[in-house]
Amino acid sequence: MTSKQLLSSLALAFTCAAAARAANAPAADVVPYAGLSAQDACDKATLPAGFKMYPFAGEPDLVQPIAFAIDDRGRVWVAEGLTYPKRKGVPPKVERTTGADQTKPTPEQLKDILNGKDRILVFEDTNGDHKFDKKTVFMENLNLVSGLELGFNGVWIGAAPYLLFVPVKDWNNPKPAGDPQILLDGWNFTADTHEVLNTFTWGPDGWLYGVHGVFCPSFVGKPGATDRERQWMDAGVWRYHPTRHVFEVFTEGGSNPWGIDFNEHGELFAEMCVIPHFWNMIQGARLERQGGQHFAVGREESSRYGKGRSKPDHPHIYEDIKTHGDHVHWAGNVGPHAANARSDSAGGGHAHAGVMAYLGESWPAEYRDKLFIGNIHGQRLNMDIAVRAGSGYVGKHGKDFLNFNDTWSQTLNQTYDHDGSVFVIDWYDVNQCHHNREDGHDRGNGRVYKIVYKDQKATPIDLAKLSDEELIALVPLKNEFKSRHARRILQQRVHERAANEDPGDVAPELADLMKHHKAARKIEAVSKLEDIVETSNDTSARLRALWALHVMNAMRLEDIARWSQDKDERVRAWMVQLYYERADLIFGGSVEELAQKSLDSLQRRAESDPSPLVRRYIASALQRIPVEQRADIATALTKHSEDADDHNLPLMYWFASEPLVADHPKEALASALETKLPKLLNFATRRI
Repeated sequence: MTSKQLLSSLALAFTCAAAARAANAPAADVVPYAGLSAQDACDKATLPAGFKMYPFAGEPDLVQPIAFAIDDRGRVWVAEGLTYPKRKGVPPKVERTTGADQTKPTPEQLKDILNGKDRILVFEDTNGDHKFDKKTVFMENLNLVSGLELGFNGVWIGAAPYLLFVPVKDWNNPKPAGDPQILLDGWNFTADTHEVLNTFTWGPDGWLYGVHGVFCPSFVGKPGATDRERQWMDAGVWRYHPTRHVFEVFTEGGSNPWGIDFNEHGELFAEMCVIPHFWNMIQGARLERQGGQHFAVGREESSRYGKGRSKPDHPHIYEDIKTHGDHVHWAGNVGPHAANARSDSAGGGHAHAGVMAYLGESWPAEYRDKLFIGNIHGQRLNMDIAVRAGSGYVGKHGKDFLNFNDTWSQTLNQTYDHDGSVFVIDWYDVNQCHHNREDGHDRGNGRVYKIVYKDQKATPIDLAKLSDEELIALVPLKNEFKSRHARRILQQRVHERAANEDPGDVAPELADLMKHHKAARKIEAVSKLEDIVETSNDTSARLRALWALHVMNAMRLEDIARWSQDKDERVRAWMVQLYYERADLIFGGSVEELAQKSLDSLQRRAESDPSPLVRRYIASALQRIPVEQRADIATALTKHSEDADDHNLPLMYWFASEPLVADHPKEALASALETKLPKLLNFATRRI
């Protein structure tokens, strides 16, 4: 260890000493190394037997990796965050005119977008030795990049205040095919830039998901959007539809997450910092916040509680959902910071980044669907086990998977490739905490590690070259990388072909949906997906087939009706979410008969479905339905006395019912007096 490294380690220890004594915390953690080379970091890390870690890429070829993604060929795309922690310059104000292309940046905006130091690099291993041997610079001079994902013929980039899309020219040697498009703006770049839009992930429903932190207040909308058209965002999960170009909040609350992933059954999980780390991100849920008031979500709530450009506080949440984990990774009971550098036995500390639900095939079966969570102060990957409990999950403490034994290690995210091997990006810096000093980071470090089990070979792949039939054959596989990429490519192809379809004689608002449906039904192999849903005994395969049918808009009404009554609660639950994705069409005013049938069906399920999981999905869907249509369904849900002690359901019912109490207090009170869920009576009385 050099003198510089020794001094930095001593400084960290002294800083933590007073707080540790106050908390009567355990002995200081012993971390033997600091400032290692990429190869030495791999050699000194502790992994389970049979695993080996390789320095896939590192300095000087890569520094400050802040986000990454793996493309359809298995190449690793990495964003270098050299502009962090302060954006360069202030975005210009732009006056938009009616009819103008709002996504096309003005010359002043383009200059501002390309005013930073960030780059996007593409690393490829052409000889299969688990180390890159081909590097392509895709784009340079970007400004405060924090998120990265690939799909739909381009690159999705989070760079506050923008969500950008850059089309790709020549995927063999990737280059931009044009200027960045501004899809959304309003993301905050002046506050805590370590928690702005980040860790982009494609959801099973075909949306792009991302997370956002609690102390970075944003007011998000399309370029040129009015205040009424924008959505406040300062903690939680958001999502953006890649073809419909719709933005919405999926889950509200939390702290400063930097990592999400979907498990075997499409449930979304996120890590948090400072507050407990383990969270099941339920659609429409309000989670415990590190600070600040809960905010209005969606057009209806925002119209009730909107305050122009100020935060639209929601004053009637009353109680939020607490951690889904049964443990924390910090020591003592005084607070998350009290035992900094003394939490080894608990799991390493409170600061987390990166979540991966392992759904590859090359690692041992014991690791499948476990959640791997990066722990910054603990220089390790924790492993948590999501165990079904009532309507959701409880997170159990598994054995830590990996320890870098190196205080400079700061992994930010991890994911698996088509071979089932795992890539990890490491910011690698002596400074472990966010601050706004631009000279506070060692800009010469950064790595991508690759973790391989039992000499798993690196195999070539190019999923984009496969036919529709070949992609559909990948959909039900346990290899989630192949299934997830296949579903996204099919979604993209159907969207491209839909432009050439005649929607037929339908209401104007249904025309686009019908065009996609016709394009999808022309793929003969679509019937194979329907066969999987009908005949398979594998829940995961059935769900993957459902998701593929949904993102292609290939489902038929008769199938929707039948699968909504399926014997498998997972299928029934997902049919609720997928069907009410387009509540705007169902309740749009020109399909009244369809809307009424939908309500009748949902009410029957709310009354009689024995699964608390399905009832949770109904409570989520209820928030997408017009308030005046919710009463009977909400009442049916609240009659389930068995839900009184469920971790999520009483609160999920309240989140959906609150506006009913506001608009119809007499009827709501009568309903609350009948329920066996005591929280709801208390909340309703208080609201009235």
